[in-house]
Amino acid sequence: MSSPRKLTPQEEARLAQVRKNFEERRRVTQSLEGIGTRIGVYSGKGGVGKTTVATNLAVTLATQNKDVALFDCDIDCPNVTRVLRITEGPVQNGEKLIPPARFGVKVMSMAFFQDNEDEAIVWRGPMIHNAINQFLQSTEWGNPDYMIVDLPPGTSDAPLTVMQTLNLDGFIIVTTPHELAVLDAKRSINMIKKMNLKVFGVVENLSGGVFGTGGGQALAEEMNLPFLGATEMSSDYTNSKKPAALESDSVAAEYKSISKKLTAQITENKSQ
Repeated sequence: MSSPRKLTPQEEARLAQVRKNFEERRRVTQSLEGIGTRIGVYSGKGGVGKTTVATNLAVTLATQNKDVALFDCDIDCPNVTRVLRITEGPVQNGEKLIPPARFGVKVMSMAFFQDNEDEAIVWRGPMIHNAINQFLQSTEWGNPDYMIVDLPPGTSDAPLTVMQTLNLDGFIIVTTPHELAVLDAKRSINMIKKMNLKVFGVVENLSGGVFGTGGGQALAEEMNLPFLGATEMSSDYTNSKKPAALESDSVAAEYKSISKKLTAQITENKSQ
């Protein structure tokens, strides 16, 4: 009986990479096992208030006695820590990082590892993939009911990489009523559908004023998606100490309504 053929250096390298990828995927899957529902908050373009929606939704769910984690995956422009006014970073505990909590929400963000928040982060897909994997594997998330993921905007390499890495349960699409924002949101929805992933619904942010109203609801109807609600343009968002949903009764009511419709969609999705 002949002995097995010895692998070439190139074959050895490819095999080693396959093993490494498998081990990384195993660790990521293991780190996500205790998380109830992973929700991506996504937009077709920047500047529509995606991070504002993600943070206010997270703190609203936390007020409903839910265990909530907020994962800032907008690698290029991580702003969650600024919105929540977090100054303390994660704490090292052996090989794990314990994320800081603010307003009842556990938070992990690339911003914790920037020396200067004005610094531009210019990364390609593989670097983003590695960073997300590292965050997932090293963070002690516990067993949250929900993980809200603030995704990079657009349909480029960055959001695609995050989507493929995190295996999200579904998405909230954020748009303003403006026709260009709606157009870009439609492109994002089409990308999600091409990946055979779930869209929980559409949120119309910054409704009223110069942007008009109804663009988000019209988009939801056109794409046959649930409309989770609208948040009005308001000076209540200028508060520098807390998310508006914790300070303003009107904003709190908007996000309570959105969270109620969202959880109904999640329940329906699980029953299918």
